[in-house]
Amino acid sequence: MSRRLLAAAAAATLALLAGTAGCSEDADEPDGAHGAGQSLSVTTGPTASAAPEVGSSLSPAEFAAAAQRPDTVILDVRTPEEYAEVHLEGAVLADLQDPARFEAAVAELDPALSYAVYCRTANRSAVAMDHLAQAGFGSYYDLAGGIDAWVDAGGVVVTD
Repeated sequence: MSRRLLAAAAAATLALLAGTAGCSEDADEPDGAHGAGQSLSVTTGPTASAAPEVGSSLSPAEFAAAAQRPDTVILDVRTPEEYAEVHLEGAVLADLQDPARFEAAVAELDPALSYAVYCRTANRSAVAMDHLAQAGFGSYYDLAGGIDAWVDAGGVVVTD
């Protein structure tokens, strides 16, 4: 290679490196996800200024902020075994896979409160929100991607 070609290749490489020096994995995170060294939490961090749209699916960062609003209950609709393995701080368990337990748990909930619902991947939480709607609850939303997405986003969890 000629010196001129080598110099051009070196300059291009330096320009590429300089352009990516400020980037991090978090640069590609959507919806204002947390930055490096920060963890999503349902007890600390920014609080949503407005209630989410009823029945909406929120990103982990949006869910964290919405779950901190006053009069919000975090509702885990997974099994007791899944809950014991990992759950969000302060979550109330209502096992959707056990219809009798689920209905009993829902009967004890206050329909005037807001419910931040999650499961493992967001399939059961969607079903649970349908049940809440049929039971006359007026404020509920779920965690898009479930607790799997929460963990992937660096969210704080409790393990028993």
